[in-house]
Amino acid sequence: MTDKIDDIQAVENLGEARDAIITELRKTIVGMDDVIDEMMISIFAEGHCLLVGVPGLAKTLLVSSLAETMSLAFKRIQFTPDLMPSDITGTELLQEDPETHARQFKFMEGPVFTNLLLADEINRTPPKTQAALLEAMQEKRVSSGGVDYKLDKPFFVLATQNPIEQEGTYPLPEAQLDRFLFNVIVKYPNRSEEIDIMRSVTSDEKPEIKEVLDGATIMEFQHLVRRIPVADHIFEYAASLIRATRPDEEEAPEFVKKFMAWGAGPRASLNLILAGKARAALRGRCHVAIEDIQAVALPVLRHRIIPNFAARSEGMTSDSLVEMLLKEIPANESASQSKAG
Repeated sequence: MTDKIDDIQAVENLGEARDAIITELRKTIVGMDDVIDEMMISIFAEGHCLLVGVPGLAKTLLVSSLAETMSLAFKRIQFTPDLMPSDITGTELLQEDPETHARQFKFMEGPVFTNLLLADEINRTPPKTQAALLEAMQEKRVSSGGVDYKLDKPFFVLATQNPIEQEGTYPLPEAQLDRFLFNVIVKYPNRSEEIDIMRSVTSDEKPEIKEVLDGATIMEFQHLVRRIPVADHIFEYAASLIRATRPDEEEAPEFVKKFMAWGAGPRASLNLILAGKARAALRGRCHVAIEDIQAVALPVLRHRIIPNFAARSEGMTSDSLVEMLLKEIPANESASQSKAG
């Protein structure tokens, strides 16, 4: 009973931390409410995030500001066609001992050894280099010379892609896209936001961002998120949603069989639940609601389902198919109001 009371208090603390982080980010970031929310869900669910948006939308500023509020070590890699795997993970260098003159190889850590890594334009580098980063993301370690080097904790990758310039790029395969918890779309600011951006960026003021959390506290909150209880009807709803994306399943809606080439795999189910838990906890709730699953469905699924030619010819996208699914798959409204645990 005491543990449950402690968790309730911890969830309230996480909700307060979320508000404090947003307050600090507002000193440098205008708008982007959904992007900030989804990035924080990703971090507290121990997931990585893919940000898709045109250049100049302050993606780098957002990530670096977030790192400051969370007192995290931050590094940025600009992905280019000539980037090598060792430029990310590190390399073995031959060094000589000044006293004994003995020579031995020493591993020099690459930029992946940090807390928050911004992989800028990840689709501009060849698959071999992409794979090196994605392996480190998945395994949380780097192997070199037969030795495993564990990455720092906590560790998150926020990768960006430019959706416009596709010439000279190497699109991430679906299996590698699946490593990202969220695929977040960064949109243009609205008119009032754009005017606010002009005012703040062209002024001489340099706001100071204060630390809200540290790495140890973030990891405690990550464990807390996993302890958030989930009711059976939430698991059932998440399973129904994911299974409905697969055109070969009998339970799939007719429009899925007609317009979907491939559906989402089991990792999508896990990510729906984890992201739902994180969203609930960040809002100070100790239970997951249907609303949480529905809110994270788009960023979880948009990079895990593949529309077929018929869908594309009719102007349908992954987003529009997910939105149709959310309307099609029934949710137990009365159950969604009940609390788990």
